[in-house]
Amino acid sequence: MPQSHTLISLRDLQDQAAAGGFGDSMEARFARSELNAETVGVSLQRIKPGKRGSFAHRHGQDEEIYVVVAGDGRALVDGTIVDLRPWCALRVAPSSVRAFEAGTDGLELLAFGAHTEGDTELLEADWPESRS
Repeated sequence: MPQSHTLISLRDLQDQAAAGGFGDSMEARFARSELNAETVGVSLQRIKPGKRGSFAHRHGQDEEIYVVVAGDGRALVDGTIVDLRPWCALRVAPSSVRAFEAGTDGLELLAFGAHTEGDTELLEADWPESRS
């Protein structure tokens, strides 16, 4: 019989952003495997103060929801800038290109979505203006 539940601490997971060479601007801890989840993914992501995420991305079929748990910043979704503050929830359609930047206190968020292996396309973020 499958296990009825799994409990982990997201902050205890390995920082995949640092492992992938993106540690100068962000942290990313992915929990799907550690939670033994079959169809849903969740991650804890942190964009460091005053930084932009190292890339943008989109999916072929996986919709995502981002919940800001601390700090503030902005999201770039298909060329539209969306202001983010604590406890805002942002849904992003699968094919929409999204990227994030942090305010002066950083931006910490939870990302939730279905999980389809190989569904993520990494892209360069095309912010409409330079950082001031």
